[in-house]
Amino acid sequence: MRLVDSHCHLQSDRFDNDVEAVVEAAVAAGIERLLVPGWDLASSHGALALVERFPWLDAAVGIHPHDAARAGAGDWLEVERLARDSRVVAIGETGLDYDRAFSPIADQLANLRRHLRLALETGKPAILHVRSPAGRRDAQDALLAELEAVGFGAAAVGATFADRPPAVIHSFSGPVDYARAVLDLGLAISISGLAFRSGEESTADVVAIVPSDRLLIETDSPFLTPPGGPKRRNEPAAVAITTAWVGERREPAVTSFVEAHDVTFPRLTARASRT
Repeated sequence: MRLVDSHCHLQSDRFDNDVEAVVEAAVAAGIERLLVPGWDLASSHGALALVERFPWLDAAVGIHPHDAARAGAGDWLEVERLARDSRVVAIGETGLDYDRAFSPIADQLANLRRHLRLALETGKPAILHVRSPAGRRDAQDALLAELEAVGFGAAAVGATFADRPPAVIHSFSGPVDYARAVLDLGLAISISGLAFRSGEESTADVVAIVPSDRLLIETDSPFLTPPGGPKRRNEPAAVAITTAWVGERREPAVTSFVEAHDVTFPRLTARASRT
């Protein structure tokens, strides 16, 4: 059994004072791999800087939908250049956020299309953030339309990525039929602490239908702390909490592994209290 945090923002300023200790705690918790995505140009550079310090981490570069309207042409050209670095394994975090809508929808769509094209050009999967206002699915449906428009689910995309998913729905949110639709397009689905929040109950049904080779788990550190996780900020070691929750709904072996290895966050609280 491998523990991997498929999405954590360790380049956030909330880790400036103790990122080494946080990485050490992740190793102690049994985590073998961490993916650090950018959300704008500066954080994309920051992701690569972390990989330089900790070579077992992986980086992704991109512009979040929140920042779509603020990113200039020069920012995007630099993201395109960074995307071809061998240490970059994915494109993003990008996507659509119609809930908070910090950038106009037209800018979000243009930003998403650039990232999807870049993913196809580089053969590196896109990391997709998708949120709609409570009780709606506008962003989810818009994303499906954009994916189909550029050929996701078609033979050409399949040839580019072979047996790898061409994109991952990060921190999944949405109904089961939406999950089935993205799976039909060949995408992966990643589960975060968002699954524990009110209004996200459908995620429990989603984890039961995702093929094992397309199911990821993440923390989205420093955000989306799961129940029992650290109170001041989320950290990669807390991925074990969500792993256990997913395991209860899929594979008892996952839960048994977590319990047998004591992979829980309370073991880190003493260290956290000293920082």
